[in-house]
Amino acid sequence: MRSRFRGTLLLVLFFSAVNSFAATEYQKPSEAILQLVDVKQAPYFLMNEAEDTALMLYRDAYKTIEELSEEELRLGGLRIDPKANIGSRTTFYNDIKVRRIDTNQTVDVKGLPANPRLANFTWSPDQNRMAMTHKTPEGIELWVIDLNSAAAKRLTGPVLNANMRDVINWFADNQSLLVKVVPKDRQPLINSKAATPSGPTVSVSDGKKAQNRTYQDLLKNQNDEYNFEQLTRSTLTKVTLKGTMSQWLAPAMFGDISFSPNGEFVLVTRYQKPFSYLVQYNRFPSVTSVYSSKGDLVNDIVAVPLIEDLPKGFMATRKGPRAIQWRNDKPATVVYATALDGGDPANDVEFRDEVFQLAAPFDGEPESLLKTINRFYRISWLNNNYAIAEDYWWNTRNTKTYVFNPSNNQQAPVILDDRNYQDVYSDPGSFVTERNEFGKSVLMMRNNTVYLLGDGYSDEGQFPFLDSLNLDTHDKQRIYQSPYTDKLEELDDFNADEGRLTVSIEAKNEYPNRYFRDITSDKLTQITDFENPFKAIQDVHKEVINYQREDGLELSGTLYLPVGYEEGKRYPMILWAYPREYKDQSSAGQNTNNPNEFTYPFWGSPIYWVNKGYVVLDDAAFPIVGEGEEEPNDTFRSQLVANAKAAIDAVNERGLIDPARVAVGGHSYGAFMVANLLSHSDLFAAGIARSGAYNRTLTPFGFQSEERSYWEAPEVYYTMSPFMHADKMKSPLLLIHGEADNNSGTYPMQSERYFNALKGLGATARLVMLPKESHGYRAKESILHMLWEQEQWLDTHLKAK
Repeated sequence: MRSRFRGTLLLVLFFSAVNSFAATEYQKPSEAILQLVDVKQAPYFLMNEAEDTALMLYRDAYKTIEELSEEELRLGGLRIDPKANIGSRTTFYNDIKVRRIDTNQTVDVKGLPANPRLANFTWSPDQNRMAMTHKTPEGIELWVIDLNSAAAKRLTGPVLNANMRDVINWFADNQSLLVKVVPKDRQPLINSKAATPSGPTVSVSDGKKAQNRTYQDLLKNQNDEYNFEQLTRSTLTKVTLKGTMSQWLAPAMFGDISFSPNGEFVLVTRYQKPFSYLVQYNRFPSVTSVYSSKGDLVNDIVAVPLIEDLPKGFMATRKGPRAIQWRNDKPATVVYATALDGGDPANDVEFRDEVFQLAAPFDGEPESLLKTINRFYRISWLNNNYAIAEDYWWNTRNTKTYVFNPSNNQQAPVILDDRNYQDVYSDPGSFVTERNEFGKSVLMMRNNTVYLLGDGYSDEGQFPFLDSLNLDTHDKQRIYQSPYTDKLEELDDFNADEGRLTVSIEAKNEYPNRYFRDITSDKLTQITDFENPFKAIQDVHKEVINYQREDGLELSGTLYLPVGYEEGKRYPMILWAYPREYKDQSSAGQNTNNPNEFTYPFWGSPIYWVNKGYVVLDDAAFPIVGEGEEEPNDTFRSQLVANAKAAIDAVNERGLIDPARVAVGGHSYGAFMVANLLSHSDLFAAGIARSGAYNRTLTPFGFQSEERSYWEAPEVYYTMSPFMHADKMKSPLLLIHGEADNNSGTYPMQSERYFNALKGLGATARLVMLPKESHGYRAKESILHMLWEQEQWLDTHLKAK
């Protein structure tokens, strides 16, 4: 028997010693947990490039179930509010303040709309203004804030179309904007639920391979196709700061839009028919063209056909130009990559990709810039003599960084770094950039020297750093390294001319705040002064523990002791983890946990339970290693159990826990881990699995890092699937899933079918389906109820023992 309850009801299936079926109103957890939920959220801090002014964006920590219940259409990989013409899962901000950095003044923005619902923030080229959208009951409006006067102004009525994102772009004059507007010829949508079908939906296979992941929210029939086209068509419209509007391009299904650095040209992508029922809209046919700033067509750069049949593998890519973008250091030069291996990672070639450039007027022969050994990733531009490119390859986890001369493709690129990107200890950091004369991001260089900001993970701990790199000699020098052992200092930016770092400093009970650090005098100047909103757990004991797996692999986790911990007393424990695949033990054993990170109990965190008398081992390392020809998943189950046993033993040996009262929890792939551990070990008294997948035959063309299909490795799919081993379930399992999960592979059906198997086989299980929720949960009602469910489950199966 199955039923669905809407509105304020949750669908809850429960099986214990007595079979029962129940629906429940939303519940709230105990006060000990609730006090960590109802806290004021600090604003999002958005500083301009001059570092003299910032916008502080405020929002509610959670949505409401009423907001999530607004009408939503799921089409072609998009989730759309068809009444407002914006993404139905968009995060909105409800207040903005201007922060004057030099005077430490926070100024209210005048003229904001009543009850703001603001999104799509876009700086003007001179960064003196911020454009944004505002959602009203009638639709989406265009607003602009002047930072100098701290005043907001509405430029249009509710006419914008934000369904395809990239809705606002500034012209170079800082006085006008190019926006997507709902076309006047839009037709009424079809109510697919009420419409009488005109015939069946037919899918055809023409004999070509089309191995795709199990995407959700795809088009399903002709009604969906019609609605998708109506909702994604826009008129590109020029809007001045005085509010005058003029058509720039006639209606089409516009995607990405990008002005050239000099502002004289615009790259525009238009999607076209035929549509597909197998892939999301970004693989529908498209044309990317260059237009003048007046809206005249200059040249079509590339036309991409429907892409349903990419070669197999993570590194597969389409043939023809891709990653089309402007070269940031030139007035108007288009750059793109093409696959030299035909897009097929199985082809053995010396170079995988080649990068080309094409300068205005875009009618000549493209010029080769460089070839990359792995799949091209990105380029950081500088000038005519230097640019830095990066590539990567999934199977080997290899990444290379090249410095090359963009004016001379006969000069061989020099490889600066050739490393395993999972080896965080060797990570050289990210290059520091600045805005050039075009207002575009380029490498910051002084005296042929560029700079890198690194996270600074090491065997001794985390010590973020600033390095310099000479592009002629390739010599590196450490300029600054954070000395803190009791705090975490993250390096956000560097101003070479002033010798000043922008940093964020935090501690486990000290909320992150921003500072300027003078690297010569070491003087700190505070920019923000946010307080710790989680006073109830500010004194909780927190440390990173290190321990070994039975095969000698180094592991770690962040250990929290309960509030009011008593020496010598053994407590129940909740272990929370997420498995990660590696191709070498060295990288797998590295520690990226930092005990000095601020203790932040976000909605999905297990940290709440320190306030309920539990020891918590969070972010416990669960590496799955497959070296050489062996794939990680070949020994997935045994490695899971070994990871779990090592974690429990490490905490038990300290005399902190009762090993008979340990629960394990995880979200998404972590939920998959939980179900496997409860089926194939007797280590846990209970488990919590949220939004997981449990039957891998329902994701037959790969999952996570598994590239082999079900037909190539059926024993792996079978062995790893908890559904296939539901008869071995040894401990009570709480399953939670969002009814509107949009994540590839974690269909809600995965939890429903798995629960039915457990129920039929007599296991103790509980299934909670959260209405309107996606892969991550947003509504406060849902999150509070989720916490209540977890609290009841843990108290019943751990504390009652």
